[in-house]
Amino acid sequence: MNKEKLSEYRKKYDLYRHHAWAGSIFLSVILALRIFLEIIGVKEVPDYVFLPLGLIIICYMFVSVILTYKYREGLNVEEAKQVVEIRTLSDEVEKEKIKAKLEKERLKLEKKKAKIEAKKAKKQGKK
Repeated sequence: MNKEKLSEYRKKYDLYRHHAWAGSIFLSVILALRIFLEIIGVKEVPDYVFLPLGLIIICYMFVSVILTYKYREGLNVEEAKQVVEIRTLSDEVEKEKIKAKLEKERLKLEKKKAKIEAKKAKKQGKK
């Protein structure tokens, strides 16, 4: 699957996941409303109002969850981006470590060279 299609799947996945969550929240609100109306004593709202509404929301959630699973391949594009970014960062860190090590070795060699030259100059000064 190409990246464009995967990114499109990612967008659809996010959309349907959002709708699945929204459906569950709507269902919770309807249940809370029904319980609240019973607690305060309103008996005029019959069950045939809440039952079809609840069933419609359950179907809405079911379709959203099915479509979420259909487009879950879109998550792969995000994982691929993260892996590439991690590899890039770790490669850069490794390069920096190698550069630092080389610089340290270079400084050690320069220090040794300067020390040897100082000894040579000291010997020539004694002669």
